[in-house]
Amino acid sequence: MPTTLKSYAQKTSSHPGELREVTRIADLLLSHLNTPIVRKAIEDANVPGGSSRLIQEAFAAYATELGFRAEMKGLFGNYSTRGLRPDYYLPIGETGILLEVERGKTTMNNMDLLDFWKCHLCEHAHYLFLMVPQELQQNSTRVIRKEFDMVNRRLEAFFRPENATNVRGLFLFGY
Repeated sequence: MPTTLKSYAQKTSSHPGELREVTRIADLLLSHLNTPIVRKAIEDANVPGGSSRLIQEAFAAYATELGFRAEMKGLFGNYSTRGLRPDYYLPIGETGILLEVERGKTTMNNMDLLDFWKCHLCEHAHYLFLMVPQELQQNSTRVIRKEFDMVNRRLEAFFRPENATNVRGLFLFGY
C-alpha cells in the first residue's frame, strides 16, 4: 500500500514562502517513501512486534540527504523537559521541521499527541512531519487498527481557527 500524505496549515499564517518550502520537502519525502525499495522495506518493518526504528531505517539515508539531523539535542533548552529530542530535525530559515515516526504506540499511548506537543513547545520548529501506520496490528491475534485515520481525526482539530497553536503546519504521512 503506498504511503499517503494529509497536510494541514494554519489559515492565518504570515509565512507563505516558508510553507511552500516545507511542502516541497514533504513532497520529496513522499515520493521517496513510495519508491519500490523503500515501500518494501516499510512493509517488511510494519509487522506485529515491529519497531518504529525499522521504519526509520527504510528512509534514514534520504532524510539525511534532505538535511534532517537525527536525535537533535538542544531544541528544548528553555524547558524543564530539555532532554526531549525529535527523531529528526531540519532547520528551515528561522524555523524548522520535526519529523517523528510512530508505530505500535501511536494512539494507544498518545504518541501522536506527544509529538504534536513537542512541536508546539519547540522554539526551533513550527512544522511537524508525523509518520504513522495506515493500519496497525500489534500481534497476530489483535484486530487491525486504522491508526492513520484516527490520528488524522485527532490532530485535524488543532487547525480549526478556534484551536490555533504555534504549529504552523502538520504533514501526516500514512505508511
